[in-house]
Amino acid sequence: MNASRKIVVASRNPGKVRELAQVLAGLGVLLVGLDEIDPEERIAQAPEDAASFADNARSKAVHYARALGLWALADDSGLEVDALGGAPGVRSARYAADECPAHADRAQRDAANNRKLLRALAGIARDRRTARFVCHLAVSDGRDILVEATGTLEGLIATEPAGQNGFGYDPLFFLPAMGCTAAQLPPERKNAISHRGQAARKLAERLKALLHGAGQREGPASWPR
Repeated sequence: MNASRKIVVASRNPGKVRELAQVLAGLGVLLVGLDEIDPEERIAQAPEDAASFADNARSKAVHYARALGLWALADDSGLEVDALGGAPGVRSARYAADECPAHADRAQRDAANNRKLLRALAGIARDRRTARFVCHLAVSDGRDILVEATGTLEGLIATEPAGQNGFGYDPLFFLPAMGCTAAQLPPERKNAISHRGQAARKLAERLKALLHGAGQREGPASWPR
C-alpha cells in the first residue's frame, strides 16, 4: 500500500475528522483535516446544494481535491426523521440557521438544531419518532470519484437530550437496542455501529483495493472541469 498518499478530510468539523481518523487509522495513508491544510479558510467553501447526501459528498470531494491538488475525502451526512418527511435531511447542519447569530460556534448551532427538532416533534408519539442517520463518503482526485460508500443507523428521536459524547443530534438519537442515546456511548462503541463508522469501514476496504491497483471507480466516470 502507498503509505505516502496524503488525503485531506474535506471538513472543518473536528468530530467528523476524529471519527474518520479513528476508523481509517490502519489504512496506511496520511489523513489530515481541512483546518490543518487551510487554517485561514482561504479556499472557498464547497456548495452543498444538492438534493442528496451522495451528490453533496461527491461535489465536495471534487471541489477540495481540485483546490488543494490532493485526494480529498468528503462526507455528507445528516438525520432523516420519518414524521417530518425526511427532514432535516441534507439541511441537518443548517436546520436552525435562522435562529442562530452569524458568529455562533458549532456547539451553539448544534444546540439550536436540537431545540428546533424537539419543537417540530412535540406531541408526536414514541412509535412515530423513527429516524435514521445517513452518511455518504466519497474520495476524489479532482477529476473522478475514486471510491464511495454509504452507511445508515436506525433509531428514535428522544424527548430530551442525554449524554455528553458525540456531536450534532447525538444527544437526541436514541438506540433502542442499547437503551441509550448515541451521545451516551463511548467513542469506540459509537464508531462500531455509527452510520459514519459503517461507511468508513466500507470505504477503507475499497480504498485499500484501489491503492493496491485492484479497485474499480464506483462513482461518475468524471466531473465537468
